[in-house]
Amino acid sequence: MHVTTADKRATFRKLHESGCFILPNPVDVGSAKALQHLGFKAIASSSAGFAWTIGKADNRVAVEEVCQHLAALSSAVDIPVNADFEGGFAVEPDKVADNVERCVRTGVAGLSIEDSAGDKANPLYDHALAVERIKASRKAIGDSGTLLVGRCEAYLWGVTDLKLVIDRLTAYADAGADCLYAPGLKTREDITAVVKAVHPKPFNLLIGGSGLSLQEAEDLGVRRISVGGSLARAAWGGFMRAAKEMAEQGTFTELGNGYSGGELNKMFS
Repeated sequence: MHVTTADKRATFRKLHESGCFILPNPVDVGSAKALQHLGFKAIASSSAGFAWTIGKADNRVAVEEVCQHLAALSSAVDIPVNADFEGGFAVEPDKVADNVERCVRTGVAGLSIEDSAGDKANPLYDHALAVERIKASRKAIGDSGTLLVGRCEAYLWGVTDLKLVIDRLTAYADAGADCLYAPGLKTREDITAVVKAVHPKPFNLLIGGSGLSLQEAEDLGVRRISVGGSLARAAWGGFMRAAKEMAEQGTFTELGNGYSGGELNKMFS
């Protein structure tokens, strides 16, 4: 049975109402289908994971390439796809809104907008501008049913000010974000504080170095868990170990650790 975009968006919103779910990050159509095959209820794109597949560094991919990638993922699976839409590929709110409209047309069920300015000296957009970017994204989404995630990137840029993070996330929630996200949080205390601050809206945790299990994150009130580029790095780890062994030693033992070709063909048949 064909699953419509509207169905996927409704399903995605339902997933955020209770419990906690893992939102793994594929890098292409094949890995997206594999994650669906394994029973995950939803997936999310990875800006880094996708960039590496086309030979680019993270945050160096054009919006056209990203939208093509998102459309391919969304049409390949019957489960919701959340877009890592970086900073909306623009600074000004009206231009972010234009790009968000393009993203919504790809069929994604959700998308995130970051507040990182990409400048080490001033790593985050001014608070007021960051809020206006969320408001513009909310307006661009309209009544499509697409879920909007507001991201505060402070901790990833070394700005480990929990009060600043909470102030921004609550402002993004007020501006129309449906879900809040602050990658880089690691301690139970920080995670709990943010979850309480944004309640009743759901909080997304980048599992990273927290060491938490799915159940432990759920116990803290987390609604969904992302792994970012970790699956991509795991795949690249196996590839590079095998390739380096061949290049440097002329041996092939690492190739024996690959996943079964027969199982892959069975999964995709």
